[in-house]
Amino acid sequence: MSVTELSPETPAIAPLRPAPIPADGLYEGRRLLRRTPDGWRERPYELFELVPQAATIGAEIRGLDLARPLTDALREELNRALLEWKVLFFRGQHLSSDSQRRFALNWGELETNPLLERGDSDDVARFDKGAAGTPSFENVWHTDVTFRERPAMGAVLQLREVPPFGGDTMWADMAAAYDNLPDDVKARIDGAVAEHDFLPGFRRFYGPERLARWQDTFPPVRHPVVRRHPETGRRMLFVNTSFTTRIVGLDRAESDRLLRLLFQQAHVPEFQVRFRWQAGDVAFWDNRATQHYAVADYGDARRVAERVAIAGDRPY
Repeated sequence: MSVTELSPETPAIAPLRPAPIPADGLYEGRRLLRRTPDGWRERPYELFELVPQAATIGAEIRGLDLARPLTDALREELNRALLEWKVLFFRGQHLSSDSQRRFALNWGELETNPLLERGDSDDVARFDKGAAGTPSFENVWHTDVTFRERPAMGAVLQLREVPPFGGDTMWADMAAAYDNLPDDVKARIDGAVAEHDFLPGFRRFYGPERLARWQDTFPPVRHPVVRRHPETGRRMLFVNTSFTTRIVGLDRAESDRLLRLLFQQAHVPEFQVRFRWQAGDVAFWDNRATQHYAVADYGDARRVAERVAIAGDRPY
């Protein structure tokens, strides 16, 4: 008998105890990489070429000029692609601010954010980083404006000026992050509610007087820890390092431990896509389903971006 064979007298092997939560919150082993929800109808894209960039998240869209008006059919196909791939990339668009706004308006009214530098209009945020010494808000995993009762549905970002190296942006699929949590962790967070506040994300950049002016405008809000996507029905983690401060009903130590575990899920490379920008490129992402991280690895070089955000709904 070989060493791998069992004799009839060999006793049954006892089931293993549940694996402990690793110190860094990142579980080992093969990941479940499910791009779409159960029952999703796969259909070809007929009005553009779609090139996947990762297993569950990120696709480049080729053959479109975003400065031109969208037909109803094209808008429907792009929305289906957004739901399936969570972030869409369009190379070499070189949109004016008005064209960028018009494209975003196909998905709803635009929102303004007084916490950010303004571009050509109130609903265009400008990020000018590098030699001017402007601090970066984006080099941390986050979902935009979850400190609002109705966080943004999505955002359209264009790079106006790129550094000679670095400056990539990464996105993480928070449905995949939820799918891969152990069942006991899912049981703990399904139905849980967390508090979100703008202060943790912005207090290191602004003085107390300026922050105090915004506290009445942006009081803490509560959102579900696990959100259902309003269009696909998928469950997704909806907590992030920048704005989520505590899980309601838990003592501070237990809330902090659980949030650290959940925050770490965005760090899993299998759930991510990374985009290397060229000037004039556009990214359009589903803010309900993703987190993102702008990599600040370009030293004193300049990186200029403009973002338009689309108003969203109340998470449930």
